[in-house]
Amino acid sequence: MRIRSLGVIDDAVVELSPGFTAVTGETGAGKTMVVTSLGLLLGGRADPALVRIGSPSAVVEGRISVPPGAAAAVRAEEAGAELDEGALLISRTISAGGRSRAHLGGRSVPVGVLAELADELVAVHGQTDQQGLLKPARQRGALDRYAGDAVAVPLAKYGDAYRRLRAVTAQLEELTTRARERAQEADLLRFGLAEIEAVEPRAGEDAELAAEAERLGHSEALASAAALAHGALAGDPEDPEALDATTLVAGAQRALDTVRAHDPALAALADRMGEISILLADVATELAGYADNLDADPRRLAAVEERRAALTALTRKYGTDVAAVLAWAEEGAARLTELDGDDDRIGGLTAERDALRAELSGLAQALTDARTEAAARFADAVTAELASLAMPHARVSFDIRQTEDPEGVEVGGRTVAYGPAGVDEVELLLAPHPGAPPRPIAKGASGGELSRVMLAVEVVFAGTDPVPTYLFDEVDAGVGGKAAVEIGRRLAKLAKSAQVVVVTHLPQVAAFADRQLLVEKTNDGSVTRSGVTVLEGEDRVRELSRMLAGQEDSETARAHAEELLATARADA
Repeated sequence: MRIRSLGVIDDAVVELSPGFTAVTGETGAGKTMVVTSLGLLLGGRADPALVRIGSPSAVVEGRISVPPGAAAAVRAEEAGAELDEGALLISRTISAGGRSRAHLGGRSVPVGVLAELADELVAVHGQTDQQGLLKPARQRGALDRYAGDAVAVPLAKYGDAYRRLRAVTAQLEELTTRARERAQEADLLRFGLAEIEAVEPRAGEDAELAAEAERLGHSEALASAAALAHGALAGDPEDPEALDATTLVAGAQRALDTVRAHDPALAALADRMGEISILLADVATELAGYADNLDADPRRLAAVEERRAALTALTRKYGTDVAAVLAWAEEGAARLTELDGDDDRIGGLTAERDALRAELSGLAQALTDARTEAAARFADAVTAELASLAMPHARVSFDIRQTEDPEGVEVGGRTVAYGPAGVDEVELLLAPHPGAPPRPIAKGASGGELSRVMLAVEVVFAGTDPVPTYLFDEVDAGVGGKAAVEIGRRLAKLAKSAQVVVVTHLPQVAAFADRQLLVEKTNDGSVTRSGVTVLEGEDRVRELSRMLAGQEDSETARAHAEELLATARADA
């Protein structure tokens, strides 16, 4: 990794060993920034407060080896990233203003993509992770992870049935608690549909009746106008001498016909005049028929107005026009059918709910059985690891229990509470020495014991669900003496199958590392800078001496440091 302008680190390159790397240094030197940097590369939260004062931004760049075809490589390629000789190049930039950018394999990607890769690449553990291990839900998750498919398969089926049961139960509650409201709604729908059915409106009928009412209301004026127009076009039978349009046009056409042979233009006008004559005759005929067919019966007008009033009564209640009223009726009929079928739906949903509860009972029992079997193996494996961590008499076990609940599901002849992960409450117990009763690790483990339990759990996981890199941030806090030596030895053993990075204050742990990195800061009077250096030979002895006695040049501390290194080399 290369780290620039992050916290106290101005510009540093961190080269990690493929095996066991120990990161050491004085308190406040910036060791935790190494952990923070890796967290940022893997999608961690970007806090602008991490940006070095006076710098516009902080940048972390890393090169992580990823085997071709691995899940992380596939996900990275899906995001458009390119692998560089089997490695992923990742960078993260945080501006002092709070904005964050991420790049993966040369492509800009959402930070969430980096977080998706994290689970496949690195297991990070620190003091906060130890506190998380105290929570029963996390302990159940750890047990399920260890059990693998034996729990994962029934848990997936249980989850599907659980979600369906929640949905069915919600529908049943909605149907039963709103029964009165739904009955009232059904009565209103029946009344409205009956009212519309009694009138029997037709689509477009309101517009047709409006036009007919307008015509009937002005029938005398319409008849008089039609008669006058007809007389102007076809002549008045009572006044043979009166001129009319038809006669005048016919005379004009005859005048043009007499000379049309002498000029084509005039012949064309004569033809058009003939067309006008035909059109006038047609209009005159229709005007004569219009007057004859005009219905001036006042009883028809009264019937039309009565029908319009009935339609208006419907449009006031159910829509802006008849089309809207008909649409309301169609939707209302469908809704009424749904409401009338509630009793059948309640019966069907009740049967489905009971079947789902029975299915959940069987799956919950399968989960309990699988967890119980895995818990015994897990506890034995962690107990064996604790023996290698200077806790030879400690015993780890699991308490798998259920809580009685009359509203729950039946498992093993009891009705117990259930949730999205089953019916089991899982708690990790520790008996630190013979004769001590098993107690929850939150109450039965000291800080140093908890650190070792955490490490033992991770070592067990390494054998069943390995990740390429393990990062421990002062997970050895509260431990000293022989226990610290055993932790260092165990971490070195874990490093034979995975990359291990440990931020530590303990020389007993650091001595077992394949590579020791020193994080140190210097003060030039104005700006604090931090550098990361690889310690070898005499420099490593001096740093271990400082960690042992606080005195780099103490002969006693140097002898002890050299003895620690010799012990570690002998175990390698």
